[in-house]
Amino acid sequence: MPDLTGDAVAYLDHAATTPVRPEALAALTEELAQVGNPSSQHTSGRRARRVVEESREAIAAALGVRAGDVVLTSGGTEADNLAVLGLYRARRAEDASRTRVLASAVEHHAVLDPVDHLGEREGADVGWLPVDDLGRVDLGWLKSELADNAERIALVTVMWANNEVGTIQPVAEAAALCAEHGIPFHSDAVQAVGSLPVDASAVDSLALSGHKTGGPVGVGALVLRRGLSPVPLAFGGGQEREIRSGTVDAAGFAALAAAVTASMADMDLRTARVRGLRDALVDGVLGSVDDVVRNGDPEHSLPGIAHLTFAGCEGDSLLLLLDAVGVECSRGSACSAGVPQPSHVLLAMGMDAATARGSLRFSLGWSSTERDVDRLLDALPAAVARARRARSRR
Repeated sequence: MPDLTGDAVAYLDHAATTPVRPEALAALTEELAQVGNPSSQHTSGRRARRVVEESREAIAAALGVRAGDVVLTSGGTEADNLAVLGLYRARRAEDASRTRVLASAVEHHAVLDPVDHLGEREGADVGWLPVDDLGRVDLGWLKSELADNAERIALVTVMWANNEVGTIQPVAEAAALCAEHGIPFHSDAVQAVGSLPVDASAVDSLALSGHKTGGPVGVGALVLRRGLSPVPLAFGGGQEREIRSGTVDAAGFAALAAAVTASMADMDLRTARVRGLRDALVDGVLGSVDDVVRNGDPEHSLPGIAHLTFAGCEGDSLLLLLDAVGVECSRGSACSAGVPQPSHVLLAMGMDAATARGSLRFSLGWSSTERDVDRLLDALPAAVARARRARSRR
């Protein structure tokens, strides 16, 4: 059994950020030692431009698209905002009647909030695609909406896989339905890239993030089909197809390309190992703690996410009790950490607010070990018992 008094920490929050892979670290440090603005015409600038373009080609190859489809960004949030806000504004400028935006009810806030902004500040008519109790979007609802309102719809966005409960969405099917009506389809694939085989050619635009794949924080990409021209969010030098201005981070994108390429190369073996650890974690928790429910789709989910609801617990209290003994996890999205409201994902899945507040996400990644799982399983029963006693006194 693991020694809970030791210094080692069981890191079970890879869905928030995963350690930098050695390949990405090597690419980053090598390029950081160089000088050159990729937009400069002299030798150093051309060398930096070559690094950027080779990185772009590597990312495109890993995702099954053309290099020219890859727009480099500062991360997944910028990519999602650029797609949602930019495509909506461009489509509405072409036709003022295109005011409808459809998004799944379980999106990350990087999509949820810009969609809300469009509804609250720019007159968009927002429709939230409902999900079932496993978190899977209702394609029948989407079909009906497209049949009734296709000419008014500016954009549809459905995430590739959910960042909280791990459910994989029927993205290819949803994108095909939208394609029949000529409606752009965007997918937030931040959690999927590196964990699942992702064919970006199935959608019109797709967001990915470096630090979820084993790359550094602060880099990402928007895969954007040629022919789509979202209105830029920032203006300047016109880099990246005049869609995303700003000096291109050659070192960051070299590291992103290295992380994406490495995660694709070892995907089969790595995800099988991670899935085995995840299943051992779930089985161990269900076998040692009463009144626990696993959330999400058990068959079609990300290999490293286990989202569990502990009856009679406050998730925040349980998280802190586990952290005190060296087990790090989360309630859900790191972008919502510290927010007392119950998860909008769980509410959309039909869970009541009080029950939803008793949920935690344990997420594993490329560096996870059996020791991480063992440490959790050793610490959890006592932590749950203490959290339940604390809640019962309220």
